[in-house]
Amino acid sequence: MLAVWVERLLGFSSGALEVIREQENYPALMAWAREEGARLMGDLAMAQALAPELWSQTPLERAGFACEPLARPGRNEPCWCDSGRKTKHCCGAVSMPAELPDHLMWMLSLRDWKGPTLKAALESGRAPAQALLEAGLIAAETGQRGRAQQILEALFQRADWSRLPAQAEPAFELLIDLYQERGFTRKRAELLDEVLDRGPLFLRGVALERLCLMHLDSDDLDSARAAFVRAQQALPDSPTLAYIEAMLLLHEGHEKEAAERARFWFRRLARKGDLEPEQLQFLADLAENPGATLADQLLNAEEDLAEPLAALQALLAELTPAPGLDVRCTPSGELEYHSTAREDTLFAAWQKHFQVEVDDDSALGLKGDPWLHAGDWLGALCAHPEWLDSPRVVQALTLALTSRFGSLPWMSPSLFEPLAGRLERWLARVRSEGEGSFLWDEADNAVLLRTGLALVVGMERGARARSRQLAEQLLALDDQDSLGLQELVLDQLLREGRDQDALAMTEAQGDEPVALGLLMGRVLALFRLQRRDEAEAMLAEVQRYNAHALPMLCAENPRPVSSGQEGVADPGTRAEAWQYRTLMRDQWRATPGALDWLQAHAVPG
Repeated sequence: MLAVWVERLLGFSSGALEVIREQENYPALMAWAREEGARLMGDLAMAQALAPELWSQTPLERAGFACEPLARPGRNEPCWCDSGRKTKHCCGAVSMPAELPDHLMWMLSLRDWKGPTLKAALESGRAPAQALLEAGLIAAETGQRGRAQQILEALFQRADWSRLPAQAEPAFELLIDLYQERGFTRKRAELLDEVLDRGPLFLRGVALERLCLMHLDSDDLDSARAAFVRAQQALPDSPTLAYIEAMLLLHEGHEKEAAERARFWFRRLARKGDLEPEQLQFLADLAENPGATLADQLLNAEEDLAEPLAALQALLAELTPAPGLDVRCTPSGELEYHSTAREDTLFAAWQKHFQVEVDDDSALGLKGDPWLHAGDWLGALCAHPEWLDSPRVVQALTLALTSRFGSLPWMSPSLFEPLAGRLERWLARVRSEGEGSFLWDEADNAVLLRTGLALVVGMERGARARSRQLAEQLLALDDQDSLGLQELVLDQLLREGRDQDALAMTEAQGDEPVALGLLMGRVLALFRLQRRDEAEAMLAEVQRYNAHALPMLCAENPRPVSSGQEGVADPGTRAEAWQYRTLMRDQWRATPGALDWLQAHAVPG
């Protein structure tokens, strides 16, 4: 019965609003209610009782979007529906099935208004918070992303945060997502800052959680850790913290500690006894195997792609050994891979489904987004696993997976490591032909090298040792380092505490110009090895190469710097300094005394 009432109420209210918008006067509404309105409600008395209530809460454009509420009559006074009877014998005798929301007509108005009228209504500041919340969510659900953003912005631009409705949390997260989807990064940062500065406690916790996840997405582990600590202080008993800490520790490479902390959260929150069974089961799974649980959660969240991605995982887990390749040694001693006719045929069959081409001018680029139609090519690949005998198919698949899952360490075991095993077999075949160089520009070599780079990046967070080993194999083949892998190997050596090996790697570069990561890596290795004089001398070289590097690394909360097209920062710029900070500040911070020592030598950049 209640569902029928709600449906009729919405139909009646929408019709009433249409009549009010035409004339904005009460008598016209009552005339409509006694005729068309009574038909919509199926009850004349109910229609007459509803009309004055709805009129009193309807914003009027001619009144600057204020309402003109009627004076509610006493029981023995004439009824406000103009029937001529006493209230107690008229509308006062009508019992409604449920309480009438006092923001209903504002919500419906926000749903219908467009352009300048909607803008003026929002700027009036008269819209009830609950109406803004509901209208914004409805707009988003119906695909009106710009309208949803406009309405929700009005909700969170209020001076009085205490007036926010209890359901504001999902609206806040939706607005943050809208900013990200639509490229409003400055607005997103400003909203997060405002909530963190003066928002209610429950929103501050959510903002900190989102901030932590954003830092993880951009590889800024140091800032992610700081945001997590603040989130703990704001919402110490939030189940989301268990999820975030597991992600953070896995990003930092601490798998064992991630499991230990997940078990801590499970015990702590289970004792409180106020979690839903699904939440408790998730925490139990997280405690047993953090990586696998996060991977399953990610796949389940993919909706239409959950089943195809699970099928891909199963396929990769049972891959047959890769076939050999056509590798030749040239008269000059260089090594070349040449694609065969069978491999080209397999690739052509795959490409009919994949459709997106590899960008030959980019190390990791694709000419389009393959995930827009991923259900097609994932299904086709699982039906034709022989396509993976073609290195070009493996290259395209790896690039696609890296673009979507490369920043998620828990996806390495099921997606990237099986493909790495396939590539390593091919690289061994290349090396078996001789000790010559395997250069990017020769024959089809770039296919294997590009695949290797994508796998190194994809495994960097979830399988660091395997990623480094593959990078070293590629460097041994491509002595010109066409892929820029030296910095990555150096960073991983430092993360593993292999400081002497890291130093030896940088010294092998000689006096040739090097990148900021190599210079700073040498400084960190020297500092850890207690060779302070040499480290200070190297700092002077760093300052000459990039004057922004030390101040950026030492700053507690610097503003992010965009790296421009394809994320490549020019040497000597603040963007280059920011990139190094996001990748390695956590290692400097974890080295006792290192940041203080840097700060003593830093000059403003």
